[in-house]
Amino acid sequence: MTSPPVAPFRRTGVYLDHNATAPLKPEVKAAMGQAMDLVGNPSSVHAFGRSARRAVEEARAAVAALVGAKPAQVLFTGSGTEANNFALRGFPGRRPLTSAIEHESVLAAQPEAERFGVDRDGVADLDDLERRLAAADHPALVSLMLVNNETGVIQPVADVARIARAHGALVHCDAVQAAGRMPLSLRDLGVDLMTLSAHKLGGPTGVGALILAEGLEPDALIRGGGQERRKRAGTENLLGIVGFGAAARLALDGLADAAGLASLRDRMEREALAATPHVRVMGAGAARVANTSCLMLAGLPGETQVMTLDLAGVAVSAGSACSSGKVKPSHVLAAMGEDDRSAASAIRISLGWTSDDEAVDRFLTAWTAMARRSAPADG
Repeated sequence: MTSPPVAPFRRTGVYLDHNATAPLKPEVKAAMGQAMDLVGNPSSVHAFGRSARRAVEEARAAVAALVGAKPAQVLFTGSGTEANNFALRGFPGRRPLTSAIEHESVLAAQPEAERFGVDRDGVADLDDLERRLAAADHPALVSLMLVNNETGVIQPVADVARIARAHGALVHCDAVQAAGRMPLSLRDLGVDLMTLSAHKLGGPTGVGALILAEGLEPDALIRGGGQERRKRAGTENLLGIVGFGAAARLALDGLADAAGLASLRDRMEREALAATPHVRVMGAGAARVANTSCLMLAGLPGETQVMTLDLAGVAVSAGSACSSGKVKPSHVLAAMGEDDRSAASAIRISLGWTSDDEAVDRFLTAWTAMARRSAPADG
């Protein structure tokens, strides 16, 4: 059964929060529906089990193809957060070193990790990283995201990998917000580990992946069975994995469409700046992924903006969805040099496969009215 692709979002409002989660794509839903008829355990050796195993391995191949890896390099997890924890905690003999703008799932996985800084646009400071690696007294594990989830700024991961290798360090890349939005190659980036998450691609929630360089063997995350190369025991999430595979295939085929979102994003920012000159686009001086915009409206808390827009039928977010409910300034914007008041006054607009000109128009109408009301208070 085919689901209508866009109409439901128009009836219930405008959804501009794809970085939090992308709506499930109809093709993914159809693939998962077919997988519901698979009754075997993928670890069983009978015909039913072999059919389920075949579906898992076909999905594994599709996820591997998305990043230019081999299927055997893909370990399925329960989320991107789990994959990040797997990577950061899988090498206990190495000293973790992360950027100051990583997702909470990286920062919390190794809270004692040393942090290297970023510049005013949120780009990793390579000199700071080099100094810290040079001063390290034992092997390191460096973690840097490819695309920041709040600003969309693209990080110089290949350069970081080159510096890290010169100091004998392993490199982990959280590519959750990059997959499906820009070409990805584990080899070209030169990283040892890469994190992906299905629901950012229009796949289901509850499934992610850690991609490993060939020959790399982290400590097991969950013990008790032979699944996922004995690194993550437990019966595989068959429906989620099949959905992940379908989403990965669509993402690889649709990279040109994803890049096309830049024209929508750029128009939105251009018209927002023209209507309300006191707004700032965070990370505007750096290369950014096409779908993401972080707008700072000084003096008006991000939570207030999100609620106001929600009442107007427009869904955006204030920072990472994984930190929702926490009234605190964005650690990403703070790392970029913003004070607490400014860092708490930004919202994120993230476009995706359901976005179009009408959605941008509705956002601009609601946001411009809100921004103009706030202007006198800014003084």
